[in-house]
Amino acid sequence: MVRTGRAPRALNCLSLLFLLLCLALPAARADSLLELRHASQGSLVDAPDALWSAQGVPMAASGTRWSRWDAQRRDWQPVEPAWPGRVLGGVESSGEAWLFVEAAGDVGASELLPWGAPASGARPPRLPHALRQPRAAWLGDTLYVAGLGADGSALWMAWSPSRHGSTWQTLPAWPGSGSEPLAAAAQYGAFYLAVDIGKPGANATAAQTLLWGWTPQRGWFEQARVPGRVVPGALRASGQAHLLWLSVGHAGAQLYSYHLITGGLAAQGAPQGEAAAGAMAWGNGFLWHAPAAGASALKLTELEAGKQLLRPLDWVMVALYLLAVMGIGAYCYWREEKKSTAEFFVGSRSIPFWAAAVSLYVTSTSSIGYIATTAKAFATNWQYLMNNLLNVVGLIFVAVWIVPMLRRLKLVSVFDYLEQRFHPSVRLMSSAFCIVLHLAGRMSIILFLPSLAIATVTGFSVTASILTMGLVTIAYTALGGMKAVIWTDILQFVVKLGGMIFVVVYIVTHLDGGSTELVSKAMAADKMKMVDWRFDLTQATVWGFVFLVLMEIVLTFPKDQVLMQRVFTTSSDKEAGRAVWLFAALVFPAAALFYVIGTGLWVYYQAHPERLNPLLPVDATFPLFIAAELPAGVTGLIIAGVFAASMATCASIMNSVATMVSVDFYERLAKRPSQQASIRLAEWVTVIAGLVGIGLALLLSRYRINSYLDTALELYGLLSGGFGGAYTLGMFTRRANWQGVLIGIVISTVLTLAAWWVNLVHPFLYLAISILFSIVFGYLASLFFAAPDEERLRGLVIQGR
Repeated sequence: MVRTGRAPRALNCLSLLFLLLCLALPAARADSLLELRHASQGSLVDAPDALWSAQGVPMAASGTRWSRWDAQRRDWQPVEPAWPGRVLGGVESSGEAWLFVEAAGDVGASELLPWGAPASGARPPRLPHALRQPRAAWLGDTLYVAGLGADGSALWMAWSPSRHGSTWQTLPAWPGSGSEPLAAAAQYGAFYLAVDIGKPGANATAAQTLLWGWTPQRGWFEQARVPGRVVPGALRASGQAHLLWLSVGHAGAQLYSYHLITGGLAAQGAPQGEAAAGAMAWGNGFLWHAPAAGASALKLTELEAGKQLLRPLDWVMVALYLLAVMGIGAYCYWREEKKSTAEFFVGSRSIPFWAAAVSLYVTSTSSIGYIATTAKAFATNWQYLMNNLLNVVGLIFVAVWIVPMLRRLKLVSVFDYLEQRFHPSVRLMSSAFCIVLHLAGRMSIILFLPSLAIATVTGFSVTASILTMGLVTIAYTALGGMKAVIWTDILQFVVKLGGMIFVVVYIVTHLDGGSTELVSKAMAADKMKMVDWRFDLTQATVWGFVFLVLMEIVLTFPKDQVLMQRVFTTSSDKEAGRAVWLFAALVFPAAALFYVIGTGLWVYYQAHPERLNPLLPVDATFPLFIAAELPAGVTGLIIAGVFAASMATCASIMNSVATMVSVDFYERLAKRPSQQASIRLAEWVTVIAGLVGIGLALLLSRYRINSYLDTALELYGLLSGGFGGAYTLGMFTRRANWQGVLIGIVISTVLTLAAWWVNLVHPFLYLAISILFSIVFGYLASLFFAAPDEERLRGLVIQGR
């Protein structure tokens, strides 16, 4: 047995350490996060009328003279014009370039033509109106074009190549007819248009630009008024929530960044000292040229993000944490003989209820909660927190009714219940689904998410992070089994919770108005909104969460082997119930800390917009804050907490997958299974499962995903809802049989995939509708087969306990 007497003393020491760190609270790091790089990009014989990009290569047109940038020669090379007309502008999407070309014989009228053969095979019809200053951007699969008509009126049109035979739609234009459109971009689900609202003939000092936003739901809205006059063509998306533009003011061209979530405007670098007449997005900035009557020099101005390298004390903290978890695994390995599967898989059923409860919480949060949930609160509000509050109610039901029944069955794998209630085929199919879910749908994201976020702001690469977390977790999980997993969870809980509390205190003490400023600004912007009573399944509403908790917690809690395995580690039914009660008590306050941090980051970066990095995704916001703002040592400790969030869940997944393979498949199918062979197989499966998770995480690093929280929810719903419904049919009905349950699982999986394909509901609800499909179709299909023997149901159905 692992000794636990020193745990309270260790927790007290760590608590005192965090208190001292919070009292010290040194000032934020003041080093610059970004640098502005300037480079000469050759010159053209004449000032260009238009600049555009074709497959990432800059192009320029001066009258009928076209040029292409040659990166090897570092100069512009002439190319044959594709059309005799003058190019007025261009727009690129997925490597395809579309040019606005002056129509032959019709001065001022524009045609939109593809530069080269479009991959989509679609060519837009001729624009229905003559346009001056055309500005365009792709929003989703629709091209939106803004410009001025022959009479100076504002024109706004849309065309979607995905709709067969579609024509241009003329939409209501932005307010303020006659204001000249300067540049356009699409970002964060909206179209943005910069228009000149300065007086005609006004100098650059008096000039001002209005940034309009547009979405199909809201229509036009005023986003911001910005200083100076935006250079034509110099507006672009950056990262996942930033806009960049080049403005001309009294000191010359100036690069600005604007964060769409916080509304923070920041000047990047110093002004250029000369004006800019035209520009295009390229690299991480703009390619631009100054006004010139003859030869024109082109320049590149772009952002370069520095890495917030971990300092020696940070590396010490990370190394100490990794050594500690390895030490726990080695200790459990040497102290435990592992003679039985009960010792390896459920810790000899001797774990204290409080340790099992903490392990339940740590396992259920993972890096998805640590990083993706804070990012969701930063970007939106607290509506997802309502799910955690309702989870508490669901867990009370689980503690009173479900856990005692399953605990008395002395299960190691929760899928053994499905065999006792239904048939071995239901057990094997459900266990197989669960293995795929954990390896493909959970472990890969849980390993990859913190690695990506940390790599974007530190010198620790994605590959190195994934390998470090994955290999260390494999080692202590394979060595120590369930006891090692649970006692490392205790350490990880202290590291995670202490780091989160420190961050909250740090943010509050570094706001001028302290907690009052945080709450007042968040309330004014509706950032703490938690309740949405609308009946809308495409949004995160109260009714959707009620439906989800009913399906995921109340009716199907046993479907998660990872959580149920901790319940089975306790010594009695009473201890198991206490573990779930304490878990329920931890869920809401601990989850609320993530949302407080996310909202605190929003207020902090509102006050310090220059501290944001426009090149990063939203999910990297919290790691950016950790690396760039916190003092040495604390940064390393909290990064260790991020690692802890991933490693705790990954260890639980590896151990559970090993349990399912050994208990559900080997011990069930082998002719002469033995305890020792089962344990050896589990150790090897732990290693293999870890390596598979590492490989899939490395594969995932090749893709770009907007919200990892939503992606994780979708995968969880698509892969786990079908077999989840089997537990509902088993525990709450007497008529369901194994044939109907299998049919329900298959139909549920197919229908949920179809719902996901057409974006039917909010990502949070795929799990709920999948379970509902499984229950409904499983029960209906059961009516076509014989009812199960009543004697077989004894002790397996809640209503007949």
